[in-house]
Amino acid sequence: MPVFTVHTTETAPAAARRTLEGVRNRFGWLPTPVALMADSPQLLTGFLTASAGFEQTDLAPLEREVVILTVATTNECHVCVALHTGKLTQLGATAELITALRAGSALPEPRLEALRRFTLAVVDHRGAVPDDELDGFLTAGYQPRHALDVVLGVGAYTISTFANRLTQAPMDPPLAAHAWTPAA
Repeated sequence: MPVFTVHTTETAPAAARRTLEGVRNRFGWLPTPVALMADSPQLLTGFLTASAGFEQTDLAPLEREVVILTVATTNECHVCVALHTGKLTQLGATAELITALRAGSALPEPRLEALRRFTLAVVDHRGAVPDDELDGFLTAGYQPRHALDVVLGVGAYTISTFANRLTQAPMDPPLAAHAWTPAA
C-alpha cells in the first residue's frame, strides 16, 4: 500500500490546492511528483518558491539547467532528469551537451563545464568548496554572486530530488520520451 497520496486539487490539503491549480495551469497537466508533494503544502510551496527564485538569478537559462541536471543526476532523480532534459531541448541545447549532462561527464563547452564542476563541488563538499574549485569557477568568467546562485539551485533541486525519491514519484507519460536511468 502506498504511503504517499497522489493528490488532485480536490483531495489535497486546503493549503496546497491553489498551488496545485497554478502548476496544472502552467504545465497543462498536474505532474505526479507535484501531486505527491502536496501532502506537505509547506514542502511544495518551499520548493516552488526556491525554484522561482533560482529562475530569477543572473545565471542564463541554459546555465540554470546545467545546475539542475547536475543535481538531478547526482541525486539519481529520474523524473527530474526527464523533465529538465525536455527543458534543455526546448532551449536548443545540443545533443552532445544533453548526453554529457545525463551521463555526468565533462561538458563540451569549457564555461559550462566549469559550472558543472562547481555545482558538483558545492554538493560534494556541502558548501565548503575548496579554494581551487572556486577559483576555477571564477576564472571561467563567473562572479561571486553566481556561486551563491548555484547554492540556491542546489538547495531548490535537492528538495525536489529528495522528495521525488522518497515518494517514489513515477514517470508521467509526457516525460517518457526523455526517460533516464542512472548508470550502474
